[in-house]
Amino acid sequence: MILFQGRLAGIGRLRLCASAALAFTSLGFAATAASAAAPAESIRWWLSTADLKQQLAEQRPLVWQTAPAPAGERLEVNPAETYQTMLGLGSSLEPSTCSNLWRMAEADRERTVERLVSPTAGIGMNLMRICLGTPDFTGDPWYSYNDLPAGETDPGLQRFSIEKDRAYILPVLKLARQKNPDLLFFASPWSPPGWMKSTSSMIGGHLLPPWYPAYAEYFVKFIRAYEAEGIPIYAVTIQNEPGVDRAKERNPKWFYPSCHWTGEQERDFIRDHLGPAFRRHGLPTRIWCYDHNYNVRTRGDDPGLAYPRTILRDPQAAQFVSGVAFHGYAGEPAGMSVFHQELPPVPLYFTEGSVFGLQGGVELIEKLRNWASGYNAWVTILDDNGKPNNGPFDASRTLITLDPRTRKPNEHFDYFLHGQFMKFIERGAVRVGSKGSTRSLAHVAFGNPDGEVVLVAVNAGSRERSFHLIYAGRMAAARLAGKSVATFVWQR
Repeated sequence: MILFQGRLAGIGRLRLCASAALAFTSLGFAATAASAAAPAESIRWWLSTADLKQQLAEQRPLVWQTAPAPAGERLEVNPAETYQTMLGLGSSLEPSTCSNLWRMAEADRERTVERLVSPTAGIGMNLMRICLGTPDFTGDPWYSYNDLPAGETDPGLQRFSIEKDRAYILPVLKLARQKNPDLLFFASPWSPPGWMKSTSSMIGGHLLPPWYPAYAEYFVKFIRAYEAEGIPIYAVTIQNEPGVDRAKERNPKWFYPSCHWTGEQERDFIRDHLGPAFRRHGLPTRIWCYDHNYNVRTRGDDPGLAYPRTILRDPQAAQFVSGVAFHGYAGEPAGMSVFHQELPPVPLYFTEGSVFGLQGGVELIEKLRNWASGYNAWVTILDDNGKPNNGPFDASRTLITLDPRTRKPNEHFDYFLHGQFMKFIERGAVRVGSKGSTRSLAHVAFGNPDGEVVLVAVNAGSRERSFHLIYAGRMAAARLAGKSVATFVWQR
């Protein structure tokens, strides 16, 4: 789909460790001497500004007071009010990103991957989307793992192969997992092999029902093959954007791998084929259904909530489904809340749609405030020309770009924006209540498993905002610069 612009997970390990603090500062995440010695009853906080004068920089700590908050703006965090549990936050390691990482010198590649996924030396991405075959963002010809000459079929998948992923995709995934062993991968296909489809092509059409059993085994073979390479697959979605059928387009510009599914078709495939195949092979890989936009009602190619509702209201299909995946190209984040109200036990994951700039920070907060247990940006690194990209969608600037002449990476504000969330919100964090007396600050709060409370606040306006942070009968005075995002961390 179109690329829209636009923890501390290691903070407990970093807290008073001199060697870690040196490494932290050397990478540009500045920490002041005052904050390094912050008492336990203080609030540590980090700031990034749109002008890049502050880049995930630790500020002088705030101090709790027991006096009532005076009149003025207030931002109150309520730990007794709990919502979803987070699985992770990250982006994608799709072919374009992996290709650009592979174009870098080895030292730059290692450092860039570390800057993305390390919870101590980077921004701590811990959930990454990968592609089962090629998506539209790639510089290579489209391929599946079982491409055949026209007219041939392979019911036993004897010619299944992930060989093409060995060029640069698998090496990058292995490096990422080396830099963060807690990294989870989920995989999405853009199309089944063409010979299984109504178009005999990876471009559009639908999966023919006689090939449902073979396609289920195709998923099994992919998971087993990646597992053998040291890349466990935490979850799969059945189809990226199942409402899309690019074979219907008149302009060949729009021809890229896609496959149309209805909710009924995906329900039957999960219930009768994929779920039983995973069970038969003893695979722990989760199945997330849908993987399309969060518009409430059907609109054009966007099926809306009726699609996952059809799947999860069938008990036999629902037993195999561990979550619903959403994109953000149609509808509003509130669509996820609508679905949560219907089926509260089902985790919801935002699996595709980058956010950019301060307004992007506001949008990410809205996704998290509407029950998303995961967030993934889409396409992490393109070069300064928006390449490689064989698909039809023009790309906005990514978190990191590659200078095609020097092959050096450049980090942009959006890298630090994402870090204000990803580096601090741990896997297993539970969203807690937060409310403000003004609309000038967007905010979201979490309770981490290690006992910390994390509050992320965005001031997208140009004016500095002063407010009083309220928590458990305590108050702290805070100021947030205009056009900035801040993360506040304290002990429960």
